[in-house]
Amino acid sequence: MKKTFKLEDLDCAHCAAKMEEAVKKIDGVTDAAVNFLAQKMMIEAPDDKFDEVVKQAVKACKKIEPDCEIIVK
Repeated sequence: MKKTFKLEDLDCAHCAAKMEEAVKKIDGVTDAAVNFLAQKMMIEAPDDKFDEVVKQAVKACKKIEPDCEIIVK
């Protein structure tokens, strides 16, 4: 499954790169990208692990950029 999430209050391109790096290290992630200008994050992972991967990605991103909100719908 591949899904794109909106990011709110992502203030720093360097932080976006660090977030992308952290998400790519999560077990089960096949691809990830954070676009600072578009304020979006794309995550690709197997369907059966996707929800857990998203939870871990939100946690990892909060550690790097505590003010950034990831809109998970």
